[in-house]
Amino acid sequence: MTVKLKRSDYDAIIAHAKAGLPNEACGLIAGTIDGGVKTIEKVYLLKNIDESPEHFSIDPREQLAAVKDMRALGLSPLGNFHSHPETPARPSAEDIRLAYDPKASYLILSLAGEAPDLKAFEIESGAATRQTLVVQM
Repeated sequence: MTVKLKRSDYDAIIAHAKAGLPNEACGLIAGTIDGGVKTIEKVYLLKNIDESPEHFSIDPREQLAAVKDMRALGLSPLGNFHSHPETPARPSAEDIRLAYDPKASYLILSLAGEAPDLKAFEIESGAATRQTLVVQM
């Protein structure tokens, strides 16, 4: 599976994650699916109600509003994103345990290194598989 993301949305995710430090930041992604390509058309920057550097929970009211907006725009929910302030861009044991949708893409942004590192994964039956992430201009 390939996931395509506009540069402006990539930049918005990074800014949202940096603004949320020292805690994890999170949100939802929506767009279209054509064969093996998911194209992200809209990113929803949401609040981490856990306010924790090690895990996140999306505000249910914000999640519902985002899903309603997706439906109104004719977009499909594609998955979510969250940041790892001090660990690599790969699913933690908790991320894998809490992954409930094998069709979802899980984007993880690491802020641990000098440059932000964003990767996409699918998680099914306790196993994470990396997806190809393409950031478009």
